[in-house]
Amino acid sequence: MNKLKVILSLLFIACITLLAACGSTEEEESGGTNEEVNEGTNESSASDEVWEEIKEAGEIVVGTSGTLIAASYYDDDDNLTGYDVEIMREVANRLGLDISFEIMGIDSMLPAINSGRIDVAANDIEITDKRKEEFNFSEPYKYSYTTMAVRKEDNSGIESLEDLEGKKAGGGATTIYSQIAEHYGAEIVTYGNAANEAYLRDVDNGRTDVVVNDYFLTKFGVGAFPDFDIHLHPTLKFHPTEQGVIMPKGADQLTEEINKALNEMREDGTLTDLANQFYEEDASQKPEGEIEEIEGLEL
Repeated sequence: MNKLKVILSLLFIACITLLAACGSTEEEESGGTNEEVNEGTNESSASDEVWEEIKEAGEIVVGTSGTLIAASYYDDDDNLTGYDVEIMREVANRLGLDISFEIMGIDSMLPAINSGRIDVAANDIEITDKRKEEFNFSEPYKYSYTTMAVRKEDNSGIESLEDLEGKKAGGGATTIYSQIAEHYGAEIVTYGNAANEAYLRDVDNGRTDVVVNDYFLTKFGVGAFPDFDIHLHPTLKFHPTEQGVIMPKGADQLTEEINKALNEMREDGTLTDLANQFYEEDASQKPEGEIEEIEGLEL
């Protein structure tokens, strides 16, 4: 009887050893320990945390500037509106959510997403490869290109991108447009969350020479101040752009939900209607014509 117990004990130990060896082999083949696998699972579920928190709150918090004519601005009755603002209101409605807006400068929006102060930002924000390394983006809801506001009398002495060298360009410290101007040798004059009038008035009075910006925003900004001696540059069209909603990196479920709403809006014509309402052109479609690409600049 004692011999039988000894044999059974030895067999049990052998089985435990074999199972441990198999488990170790499986971990090596799968590329990690159970702890590492669990970490991967946690990372996957973390990607849904932003969406789950938004659903639980029943509200999405959107960062925007309120200072970009046609995109995000206050109308004559002091109501926040604009293409980006109304797109986000419609997205929230289709997702069954309330919406609130946090007004802030463009330089504050990306840190506010990372800190959790806001859920997303919508402020004519360009989708770039560099930004996609740190944030999630929706599908584009606007297509455009870059141009300049310059003085009417002489185009501020700018007939090519190379002529930006030595000029003073008004803009936000971290915008793509300031990066482009700086790339060509312009001195950047930075502003806080200033309205279009401040940027454009400074071109008019000579404090700065140029504002490099989105075609649609520049067109409506210039049109809003007919007394200023400025106009849209007549020949320069460069750096084609796509704009979208920007979200925390890894917020994949939120990205999917917003994309679903945007795709519905594209299919049923809502994006086109809003674009025509605010831009008098269909900015939801890619622009036609030749647009110069900028080489050697990581944006």
